[in-house]
Amino acid sequence: MEYYIDIEIKPDSEMRESPLMNLVYNKFHKALVKLKTNQIGVSFPEYKTKLGKVLRLHGDKNNLQNLQNLNWLGSIAGFCEISNVKNVPANVKYRAISRIRTNMGKSKLERLKRRGSITLSEEKIYKAKMFSQGLDNPYLDLESGSTGQRLRLFIHFGHLLDHPVSGVFDSYGLSKVATVPWF
Repeated sequence: MEYYIDIEIKPDSEMRESPLMNLVYNKFHKALVKLKTNQIGVSFPEYKTKLGKVLRLHGDKNNLQNLQNLNWLGSIAGFCEISNVKNVPANVKYRAISRIRTNMGKSKLERLKRRGSITLSEEKIYKAKMFSQGLDNPYLDLESGSTGQRLRLFIHFGHLLDHPVSGVFDSYGLSKVATVPWF
């Protein structure tokens, strides 16, 4: 991953930071699906406890240029400052940025209830465990393009590494294995 594009969101009084980042990321996901590529990864260089205002897209020059040619941000481009395709600086660290899921959730509980696999008392125990095992990772609220359902995408930041690890990215630009430059 020798190249990147920075997309800095510019929230204002009508469009706050989190909803704007959610919109940008949702459009990015749809663009990746349209391009049918698994060679573009993401990072959030301003990440502390929140994801920050910058979404950084990593890839080779051709894939990033193809993405830019889609005009994928559409009407929300006015709320963003988009850089040109740039070279990744020398001597950077690398990290995998992936999705993390809890193994207990509302949708799983609903499936258990529909199947009749859980009693009322077990449901109360399940809910108590579900809330005690909640994730405190930063997240994005997205809408599934295929089902239209809302989903919360929790982000996990792997350890910093000295060398890149190659691999593929999912349709959200995330990977448990492949790393992106971290700077």
